[in-house]
Amino acid sequence: MATGFFGEVTRVPFEGPDSDNPLAFRHYDPDAIVMGKRMEDHLRFAACYWHSFVWPGNDPFGGQTFERPWFADTMDAARLKADVAFEMFTALGVPFFCFHDADVRPEGKGFAENTRNLSEIVDYFEKKMEETGVKLLWGTANLFSNRRYMAGAATNPDPDVFAFAAATVKTCIDATHRLGGDNYVLWGGREGYETLLNTDLKREDSQAGRFLNLVVDYKHRIGFKGTILVEPKPQEPSKHQYDFDVATVYGFLKRHGLEGEVKVNIEQGHAILAGHSFEHEIALAQALGIFGSIDMNRNDYQSGWDTDQFPNNAAEVALAYYHILAGGGFSSGGTNFDAKLRRQSLDPQDLLIAHVGGMDICARGLKAAARMIEDRALSAFVEERYAGWKVPEAAKMLAGGFTLGEIADWVEKAGLDPQPRSGKQELLENIVNRYV
Repeated sequence: MATGFFGEVTRVPFEGPDSDNPLAFRHYDPDAIVMGKRMEDHLRFAACYWHSFVWPGNDPFGGQTFERPWFADTMDAARLKADVAFEMFTALGVPFFCFHDADVRPEGKGFAENTRNLSEIVDYFEKKMEETGVKLLWGTANLFSNRRYMAGAATNPDPDVFAFAAATVKTCIDATHRLGGDNYVLWGGREGYETLLNTDLKREDSQAGRFLNLVVDYKHRIGFKGTILVEPKPQEPSKHQYDFDVATVYGFLKRHGLEGEVKVNIEQGHAILAGHSFEHEIALAQALGIFGSIDMNRNDYQSGWDTDQFPNNAAEVALAYYHILAGGGFSSGGTNFDAKLRRQSLDPQDLLIAHVGGMDICARGLKAAARMIEDRALSAFVEERYAGWKVPEAAKMLAGGFTLGEIADWVEKAGLDPQPRSGKQELLENIVNRYV
């Protein structure tokens, strides 16, 4: 039975670029073919549970602004929340959703009650997924909100907290496996430190490595075929996060022998907080062979905080999808909207309107990225810029065929006097803007 939360809206249609209907897609046509593949299959959209259905609209200086009928810590409220969530998923036509355990079940009096509550909601999810056809992109555990995690989960100085967190992750992987999830994400929201005065860095790194190895081992033990993902997370809330950016995570994976087992889920807002661009993090993950999935949002560039706003910059989004497509596209990953309404956007339909706009801007970005790849708008210049490395001597030098002394002899005999060439940055920026 319909909840009526979104009024009479049951399905957001595609009406094309001339539409002025805020509850219709102008660019996202799931069946449109882009580079020989359906747009829906390229983008693999997912809506997140936490910001859409859990966040009450508070900020550091103000309390709850949203009034939702499911805001109660009971199983009845959890089921109502699921009913409304799946109505939104189907109205938007997103093929996937994502959740933390604490998003979907009430907090119990301990681990056993939490597990029972989660299992009961998973039963409910199975029915909703069968009815709607919506699938699970990934599940994860909330190992940061409860006060027990104030000093971290895997990196906590108390082994009892480490054990509680590990047991919780076990139940969440079980839930994800049971629901046919394509991935499982570990989000280290408090895996970092506030002061070195009370921190043993080497020990905490060792604990985090053991924790992730336990997760990978359990994945194989139960036959979970999904991808294990780690989400890089800088600065917030800990001053020094151990999973700061893609490069930091890759170093951690290499250090603990996990680079062949674990990939990354990259969020746009986190990339900015780390001092990078979104496309940098994606391109680096592709280069290192650990690209998995993305959380699509944006930050307010006047704020030093992760504001989790819906994307609205076509050029930024196009460059992100350019590097995703250039690397072969998503495998098990997808585009999850880890984005939330502004606390003044109170109306139920604002949730739909925000996602419609986000999905449209991603569709525009995807189409622009595909055209740039097909036209070799950027790649032709990059290829020509590095063409000198195809010269036999250069290729031999890179392959280790010359010693440093032999290189010096070659430079002298050939009379090399290399001159710089323009990198044409402004031209390339102009080219990108032509496509968007």
